[in-house]
Amino acid sequence: MDRIRGFLRRPRRPDANVARLRRRRQAAAYIHRNLTKLTLVESSLFALSLKLRRTTLFIIGYAWMLLIPLSLLSQGTYIDENALQPAQVNTYWNWGDVHTADLQLYQLDGIRERDLTSEQRAEFFRIEFSKLGLAASIQNYTFSTSKGIISGNNVYAVMSSPRAAGTEAMVISASWLSRAGHGALNLRGTSTVLSLAAFLKDYSLWAKDIIFIISDDYLHGMHAWLNAYHGTIPSNLHTDPLEHSSGVIWTALNIDYSSHSFSHLGVFHEGLNGRLPNQDLINSFRLISHYTGGVPVTVYDHLEPSDFVDRLPEQSVFPSWVASFIQQSSQLQQYGYRVRNVVRHIGYQARGMCSGVHGLMHQFRIDAITLFAVPAEGPHGFHALGRIVESTLRTMNNLLERLHASFFFYILTSPGTFMKIGMFLPSAILVSVAMLFKGLGEWVTAGWVCEISEASLKGNEAKEPSPAKGTWRNRRRPLLSALIVVVTTHVIGVLVFNLVCSRWFAEYPSFLAPAIFAAVSVIPLMLLPLLSTNAPEAAPTSVLLKSSNLCLASTVISIMSLLNFSLAAMLAIIMGVPLATSYTSSSTTTSRLRYAGYCVLAWGWLVLVPGEVENAIWNWEVLGVWFAPFICIVYAPLVMQAAIVCL
Repeated sequence: MDRIRGFLRRPRRPDANVARLRRRRQAAAYIHRNLTKLTLVESSLFALSLKLRRTTLFIIGYAWMLLIPLSLLSQGTYIDENALQPAQVNTYWNWGDVHTADLQLYQLDGIRERDLTSEQRAEFFRIEFSKLGLAASIQNYTFSTSKGIISGNNVYAVMSSPRAAGTEAMVISASWLSRAGHGALNLRGTSTVLSLAAFLKDYSLWAKDIIFIISDDYLHGMHAWLNAYHGTIPSNLHTDPLEHSSGVIWTALNIDYSSHSFSHLGVFHEGLNGRLPNQDLINSFRLISHYTGGVPVTVYDHLEPSDFVDRLPEQSVFPSWVASFIQQSSQLQQYGYRVRNVVRHIGYQARGMCSGVHGLMHQFRIDAITLFAVPAEGPHGFHALGRIVESTLRTMNNLLERLHASFFFYILTSPGTFMKIGMFLPSAILVSVAMLFKGLGEWVTAGWVCEISEASLKGNEAKEPSPAKGTWRNRRRPLLSALIVVVTTHVIGVLVFNLVCSRWFAEYPSFLAPAIFAAVSVIPLMLLPLLSTNAPEAAPTSVLLKSSNLCLASTVISIMSLLNFSLAAMLAIIMGVPLATSYTSSSTTTSRLRYAGYCVLAWGWLVLVPGEVENAIWNWEVLGVWFAPFICIVYAPLVMQAAIVCL
């Protein structure tokens, strides 16, 4: 009985639910006692994690840009529009037509030797078109620019379609000057247009009007004709109205053939302000050139490594001091070739420049390319070029609607491969997102301040002191001062743009460029009183300025990546890290040096690259390229805001 009583009187185990509740109460009491300490640790870990994410985004974005030329990110070109049917017709261009082109070339050589004026050349071309029974006319035009007057004379002829009402048209054009530069004349390209006019009028298979244009000079002649044709004459253009007109122009081919013969046909496709033609036109031309004319196609005038084995040391993208096994690697040679194509594409598109006369047509929704005969000692000439142009026109003649099925946003890495927008767009977006995270982080930092007080020693002297405690306190963010700085820098950019476009700057660039650079570097120093915010309850203006600067720059890059990826990529490279690392230094010397560096980054182009400045101003005044105003009004002020942060 005693054993039974002892068993019944044994203490019972505590209830598990009661124990769980007690543990929760103890944990809650511990968290409440150490809430400030945990908040500091959590905020530190979050800040470290955010910084790591920003750095990772920067690294991935820049690394992605370096990987763009890789063949793994590209894919083969293909035809989207089934109606085109390239290289599916028998061509009729023969050696008799080549003889006609040779006769025209002989007459053009005489014009060059006699050094006829623009008016005399135009009259000769008009007579030649009229002899063929085409409606031909001359357009006189004059551009007013800060550097003076630019005038010229264009000649054009319209061949009406025998099978349609003339509501659509195609264009075959050639400029008097070649893109080869150094004053090279596009004599063979011009004679090709004249001989094609004599050849094409004998056939009744055309469903669209064909317009033949021989434009004066290189770019401004075609620009004047296009504006007159579409009724969009700018205020600085004075031109005669066109005597003959046709329907809506869908496609165009520009012929640039300045040398005696050629080995390849290079395709130039970039248009004004980053526009590109529909890729189906380029792909069709490549197939026609290969199967109909037997002429290899290259991007620009860059020959592929397999095309110049005997000239590999001359064409190699690697310096001479690089080891031979690297230069002879086929994979690296291909990568170098693609790098050259991508860099040249970015060079054209980022500056808003067109790579040929064709690029002037894209603004009117005309898909156009330039066929450039790469100079060489054979084996191709008028015969191959005529067959290719005829077959390409026959292909464009098949269209029932504008080209729309293929890509308008792409990068041609080689003649037969390209990158879709989804393969290169994320590189710039990642950098802009990293800048946005940094800007938002600065905004949060500006709104909170942590006040840390020394903790009292607990216990006896043998015990270690407890860590310092701090409390987070909200503070005001006076954004008005930062906005005044932002607006002021952009107003300065507008003033600088008007100065560089003035006649004074055109007459005295060597004097005014350094003067403007010095002025725009000194004027922002007057904004320093706005940055001196000593009130403890208000956030520093420099932190708010950096936050708005990064968010604004990130927005600009993101928007620009859809309009002009090359310009967005250049902005991400030039502004990404410098704007994110701008800060106020305790050392006056360091702050001044950093400020000077940002000033050079923002406005140094005024002094360092005068040729590019002159070209950008001419492109703006004559062609309407908005690279110059963008740099002055958007890019440079953003960098100057980062410079002011350093003060």
